[in-house]
Amino acid sequence: MSQLLLPMLLLAPLLGIVVLWLLPARLSRWACLGAMLLALFLAVVVLFAYDPAGSRFQLLASRPWLPGIGVNWTVAVDGLAVLFLPATALLFLGVLVAFWQDAGANPRRCFSSVLLLLFAMLGVFSAVDLILFFVFWELTLLPIYFLLVGRGVVADAPGVAARYVLIMLAGGIPLLIAFVMLASAHPVPVFDLPALLARPADPAIQRVAFVLMLIGFALKVPLVPLHTWLPQFALAAPGSLTAVLVGLKIGAFGLLRFAIPLAPQAAQEMHWLLAGLGTLTLLYGAVGILSHSNLRVSLAYASICHVGLAVLGLATLTAQGVQGTVSLLLSFSVATGGGMLLLEFLRQRTGSTDIHALGGVAQSMPLLATGVLICGLAGVGMPGTSSFPGEFILILAALDRYTGAGMAALFGLSIAAGAFLARYRTAFWGPATRPAVLAASDLRPREWAVLIALIAMIVGIGIYPSPWIDLLRPAAEAWAAGILS
Repeated sequence: MSQLLLPMLLLAPLLGIVVLWLLPARLSRWACLGAMLLALFLAVVVLFAYDPAGSRFQLLASRPWLPGIGVNWTVAVDGLAVLFLPATALLFLGVLVAFWQDAGANPRRCFSSVLLLLFAMLGVFSAVDLILFFVFWELTLLPIYFLLVGRGVVADAPGVAARYVLIMLAGGIPLLIAFVMLASAHPVPVFDLPALLARPADPAIQRVAFVLMLIGFALKVPLVPLHTWLPQFALAAPGSLTAVLVGLKIGAFGLLRFAIPLAPQAAQEMHWLLAGLGTLTLLYGAVGILSHSNLRVSLAYASICHVGLAVLGLATLTAQGVQGTVSLLLSFSVATGGGMLLLEFLRQRTGSTDIHALGGVAQSMPLLATGVLICGLAGVGMPGTSSFPGEFILILAALDRYTGAGMAALFGLSIAAGAFLARYRTAFWGPATRPAVLAASDLRPREWAVLIALIAMIVGIGIYPSPWIDLLRPAAEAWAAGILS
């Protein structure tokens, strides 16, 4: 039965797509809700079925796909991936709430795209065959394109969508080349991740493959200087779509899951490159927050800043760094993703998220203002919030391995915190300049549910982080041992 859990989880969104096209259009959102609740339930079951003390990859399900070239339909979870499944399902429930009354003239297409994106994201976190992972990775582009074209908030949204897809397709080429190189270097060509981890490729192949994977994943992270698409995307896309990209850092997960473990010797030789890119990204993101008045763009830069810290932690190649990285990436789904959803609620009510067009939001929308404040404080790593454990662990790991970079990280995070508070004060507590802001209604009951869930998770994880830290520890130690062996 355990072998069926992950396939059932992946089938849940696809089942929802079929059902919503069979039902009347007015019921499509309810079909989408049912599929997402089923996916969340199955993701929680997977989490409880996972044994931290057991084998590295568990709940494995495998079927031949392209047997002639060693490609299989293989999914499994380990301690580094299992928590991302319920986090993804929860974030998509918030996305559904944001689209509930904003699905446009064709709700079936909108909700089908959301479910297809959920399917692809769950596949990214569960695939342990390199080609299957690549298929899920590329599949994310299709629903993102349709959602951005159909629900974009600026006139140039179709152009932004086209540029995003072209950039990501270009980034997929080095990924595919690297995967084929690593599989071909095996005595029997194979794309199975556990098999490739057990027998690393020759150092020369590792170096080339590592650089190629770094380029491919860095585009999605995004790392400076490959980040330019994200601020444009955040400005053009509805916050509900941007929440997925800033809340689920699949590029950083790719570095964690594939790039470093599959090229361990190359990672050791080029750890300075990862550390440098992470530090540069962190500092650039912090400064970028100050350069934009739009709250959605500022939050996008904040996500760039903090993912730079995560990459810096990965560069330490230690179990402590991995624990901190995964903890911080998981917090993104709650704090940064939740913050972007709340900003989308704000945009739907006022028509803008620019600080110069706001002011006085806390007067008319105190619940929304409170939610944004809590998500923002979590995003900057305030003690007692979900991001603090991961950030604290990462800072300690960075200071131990790269003292200068660790100090720079502390400086950059301080800038980010100050920038957030300054923009929050202007937008939410400054003088009201538009009647639309004062006339706006506060959160609806279904949006309250999102806010309550966000606060509960942010505070609960921040106060009592030990369960997920303990769950991560064996997998993080196995990861570090594989790199340094």
